[in-house]
Amino acid sequence: MSVAVITIVVMSVTVNTMYNGFMVRWEPDSRTRLVQAAMVLYGEQGFDRTTVAEIAERAGLTERTFFRQFTDKREVLFFGARALQELLVNTVANAPASTTPIEAVTRALESAGKMFGERRAFSVQRQRIIDGSTELQERELIKLATLAAALADALRQRGVADPSAGLIGEVAIAIFKNSFERWVSASEPSDLGQMIRDSLEQLRDVTAAI
Repeated sequence: MSVAVITIVVMSVTVNTMYNGFMVRWEPDSRTRLVQAAMVLYGEQGFDRTTVAEIAERAGLTERTFFRQFTDKREVLFFGARALQELLVNTVANAPASTTPIEAVTRALESAGKMFGERRAFSVQRQRIIDGSTELQERELIKLATLAAALADALRQRGVADPSAGLIGEVAIAIFKNSFERWVSASEPSDLGQMIRDSLEQLRDVTAAI
């Protein structure tokens, strides 16, 4: 057997690696394929009527592969929540010491706006799916509450006392939610970051007038 043939055989064995005691096949970019398949099916027949088996079949993968990537079919729509939370928290934490709490939170929301601005088509499609399911709407509210709590904790780490830290965190996420909903429902693409800044300015104007 030639060296080239031996190399190919070794590579084949390596690709067919062990996972939790089972031999599985290497499936390139399986997460992306599953997300794309799920989004198509959710759009065609609704989230509630779509099964994991159907998603896996549409992606050309197995249910085992699906559950290696996601805990359930809802996570296809929420797997980015951790990255968003880390972005918000890290932006607040890394703001200069002289930055006011509101300015630190504003930086965090603008960073989130930039992240979402790069994937508007997916965000619009995702929101339509969520709007069509009570279960997903409840999950979205839980996610937003978690983000507000994380922001509040980040502010406390900067020395902001309660109730200010909690209040700023909740208001910030409320502004983000309002801006995001207007952004995904707009007939033409717009700047989410600018919408967030405009909402913050309106809040400042309102509170200054009180």
